[in-house]
Amino acid sequence: MSIDHPSRRAVLAGSVVTVGAGGTYYLTRTDERAHDLSPSLHSSDETSALGVDLAGKPIVGSPEASLEIYYWTDFQCPFCERFERETFPDLVREYVEPGDVRVVVITVPYFGADSMTAAVASTCVWAQVRDDDPSAYWDWHAAVFEEQGEKNSGWASTEKLLEYTRSVSGVDAAALESCLDDRRPELEAEIESDAERATAFGVSGTPTFVVFEPESESAGTLVGAQPIERFDEAIERVRDA
Repeated sequence: MSIDHPSRRAVLAGSVVTVGAGGTYYLTRTDERAHDLSPSLHSSDETSALGVDLAGKPIVGSPEASLEIYYWTDFQCPFCERFERETFPDLVREYVEPGDVRVVVITVPYFGADSMTAAVASTCVWAQVRDDDPSAYWDWHAAVFEEQGEKNSGWASTEKLLEYTRSVSGVDAAALESCLDDRRPELEAEIESDAERATAFGVSGTPTFVVFEPESESAGTLVGAQPIERFDEAIERVRDA
């Protein structure tokens, strides 16, 4: 799972851990654990050492963290919902809050038109709140995952996303609607570029995670709704590489 000074594409394409059973925690807007993410959200306009353009992507954790986890997700992906419900709170508590790891959230549209709409909306919301109230983004993100239904059944349509947004304090639904009307082609192009880069890295589905140490360029890839124990193993191996 970890390789010392590897080619990045080789690492991302070749180091996969199979899906395993999850833990016990549930991440929701009303669960106090959801707010553990909020104080540590930040943005960056840099390109990371892994070659990922960080502009427009929510980052959970300290900018000074020695390890990075890249998290490719789709709001319509049931295994992404499972990861956020069962494992993400443990990952935040054990690695993000102490300042050891930061998580870069990359939303890609693997499941069609509604996935793209949700990804565009996510980008709009992050742009709206990241400078003044970044915690509001995670409340919105969690609210959308709570509403997850059958893929492409309409639950992630523009109208539904605006409806969910009206229940989230700190996010302006009217501003989101304007962003979707005015910036959709531009943002779709950016998201499609992220999806193409993900494919070049060997990412073929969601959720996919890459644990990366910038100093050594060691990395390990996990695929699926992994339990916290798999992240423990991946982090240890990358650190020891």
